[in-house]
Amino acid sequence: MSSKSIKRFYKESAAELRDGGFAILLDGKPIKTPGGRPLSVPAKPLAEAIAGEWRSQGEQVLPSSMPMTQLASTAIDRVGPERPHITGQLMNYAGTDLLCYRAETPGDLVARQTAAWQPLLDWAAQALDAPLLVTTALAAIAQPDASLAALRRHVDAYDDWRLTALQSSTAAMGSLILGLALMEGRLDPEAAFQASQLDETYQIELWGEDWEAADRRAELRGDIDAAARFRDLITPS
Repeated sequence: MSSKSIKRFYKESAAELRDGGFAILLDGKPIKTPGGRPLSVPAKPLAEAIAGEWRSQGEQVLPSSMPMTQLASTAIDRVGPERPHITGQLMNYAGTDLLCYRAETPGDLVARQTAAWQPLLDWAAQALDAPLLVTTALAAIAQPDASLAALRRHVDAYDDWRLTALQSSTAAMGSLILGLALMEGRLDPEAAFQASQLDETYQIELWGEDWEAADRRAELRGDIDAAARFRDLITPS
């Protein structure tokens, strides 16, 4: 969706079962994604959440306040048609995962990274069959081919909707392992955000935080929260 606001052009919004999916209706008419495809989703809770986003708009429709609509449109317009490209992007994160690059000093930062990140790498090794190497060097290291192949199998097993949530959360956190941990329920959104921002939080504690950094962190936290909610809304209860 465009980030620009538009004048509200409808009175009512609703979700309705149509042609095997749940369509979003504005004044009784189904709406389309920015790419011109029908905005139809596979789960009623997600459809109702999207309809609620449209219903809650004021005189101006603000796309930035409609994360479920944005993620659904991304799934339909981009992730489905460009799935190999999206998968390739995710595997790039796997090759340079945040959790694998550690500080040598100072000791308290090293301890924090080990305490927060190593259990997640241990989880990836055990639950995903994907042990990854850790380094304190600046240069990228090659991860085991078997581990990358295992991670790709997990990514490939996601349908387009869950893949959309995974892609969004992974990009927000800079880590495929964190993205998978969030999607698989290993971490909640708060824990995932804190793990992804560990280095930044350490620097803020030392030097403080400017408003631009605070806004950026809030935006990333919003993306993580939205991805987790999107996952929940498409997951059968």
